Parts: sequence; C-alpha cells; structure tokens
Amino acid sequence: MISLTPRAAEHVKAFLENRGNGEGIRVGVRTAGCSGLAYVLEFVDEINDIDEKFVSHDVAVFVDPKSLVYLNGLQMDYVTEGLNSGFKFTNPNQTGECGCGESFTV
Repeated sequence: MISLTPRAAEHVKAFLENRGNGEGIRVGVRTAGCSGLAYVLEFVDEINDIDEKFVSHDVAVFVDPKSLVYLNGLQMDYVTEGLNSGFKFTNPNQTGECGCGESFTV
C-alpha cells in the first residue's frame, strides 16, 4: 500500500491539472547515492500493465513490482521547511539514510 497525505494529493492534482493530462504518478526506486537507493517520481501518461495501482485521496499512484518490495507501506507528504518545499517520504522499510538525505537503505 502506498498513500498520500491530503497535502501531497492536492499538490499532485495541481501538477496534473497544469500539465493538462496524466493518469497519476509513478513512485519507484533506483540505485543512487551513498546509501544505495533513491526515490524516483514521474508522471504516468500511459498505464503499464505490470504496475500496482493505489488510489489515495483521488490520486492514482503506480508502483512497479520490483520497487514495491522497498516501498510497501510508504506514505508521501508535501512539506515546506524554511525556503524549501518538496515531498517527504515516510517508509517503514527504511533502515537508514545517508547524511545528505539523498538516498536510503532497506
């Protein structure tokens, strides 16, 4: 299960509306950084049959099966901290992260 907070869902909805198209967002992981894995977000214009689909606050969130192993239970929020804003990932599978916050371990 992947979920969005209401604030994250509103942010995604606004982005999709500004784009004028899109089925939702895809969340995944890639190898990167000091700790090994980094989150990847992209818009979904065409649904991939192998992706798992979750709906949270009327936003479709797609995850490929390989990434779901690392992301099951993930909650995404959209936060503003000082002058910075962006998605914050709360992942129950995460066991650590690098000092700069760019990557994580499971």
